[in-house]
Amino acid sequence: MSALSLPQSPALLSRSGWTAWLACLVLLCGLAPLLNLSVPAGSIWHLSDFAVALVGKIMCYALCALAMDLIWGYTGILSLGHGLFFALGGYVMGMYLMRQIGLDGNYKSPLPDFMVFLDWKTLPWHWALSDSLWATLILVPLVPALVALVFGFFAFRSRIKGVYFSIITQALTFAAMLLFFRNETGFGGNNGFTDFKRFADIPIATPSMRMALFVITALVLLCSFLLARWVVRSKFGRVLQAIRDAESRLMFSGYSPLGYKLAIWTLSAVLCGIAGALYVMQVGIINPSEMSPANSIEIAVWTAVGGRATLIGPIIGAFLVNGAKSWLTVAYPEFWLYFLGALFIGVTLYLPQGVVGLLQQRKRGGE
Repeated sequence: MSALSLPQSPALLSRSGWTAWLACLVLLCGLAPLLNLSVPAGSIWHLSDFAVALVGKIMCYALCALAMDLIWGYTGILSLGHGLFFALGGYVMGMYLMRQIGLDGNYKSPLPDFMVFLDWKTLPWHWALSDSLWATLILVPLVPALVALVFGFFAFRSRIKGVYFSIITQALTFAAMLLFFRNETGFGGNNGFTDFKRFADIPIATPSMRMALFVITALVLLCSFLLARWVVRSKFGRVLQAIRDAESRLMFSGYSPLGYKLAIWTLSAVLCGIAGALYVMQVGIINPSEMSPANSIEIAVWTAVGGRATLIGPIIGAFLVNGAKSWLTVAYPEFWLYFLGALFIGVTLYLPQGVVGLLQQRKRGGE
């Protein structure tokens, strides 16, 4: 008898998919630095510093949308608290950047300026490792992961799901925002952290450093896309989709959803924390407003607009919505929130599969 042939695992990307991925890699990590640093500012081919900062910021948002797609699009769990994980990663990096200021602050003190202003004499205990780059790089993913792990364990073990889970996650991030607003917590109060000078003893405001951060953000986003693609196409990913489509039937088949939910929930939080750290280094500020419920809702909007359960869709959605936001907040600032609300309602009613889903339907119709 011939040996049974096991089914081959699906390819990570198709040939056209790899072509598109490599094109994005060359565009973001090769062409963009060339146009920004080498082409004269007067040339039409010059990529301005403003464009670099804007695209770098949106790539951080796109990483959050990708994380949201893993938990919402593929697992069916809508989180309205991912802004918390984004902000936690940003605060960990912000603490390191504040320590990097050293004696260059307004008060010429080794303590951050806001601590000197509040008459603090020593650093709080949770600032103990903030002067170490390696500790910061470890804590950026670790802190959001631990918060997500503890919260997710109790929430998923209690079988909280649906709108109840969404409301609880929103309450969690709102409570954290109120906590970080308090001066006595040692996170800068409502002003947060800003006026950063250096990263790893390198000036952070130079064009070459800004472009280096841009390239790092692009690499993290592209590699995270491959990681997410590998996850959803594995057996683990198929179980996640089974949880989304028929969790009770999955449990009758002998699977325990708790571990799967907890793992993808924690991974999603880690990606948001990394996005927050990259965001702080490029934007130059972090404050409790990043934890506002509105920010977490926007992450869900990007995912819905681009198309859930597609991975590329949320990334496209983040670029589309934030590109529109960048223009509208300058041209028509009073109408931006109305536009955002109308966009979310319109997508929910008329484009349930998002922009990518619409394109896929048209492609199948053309065939």
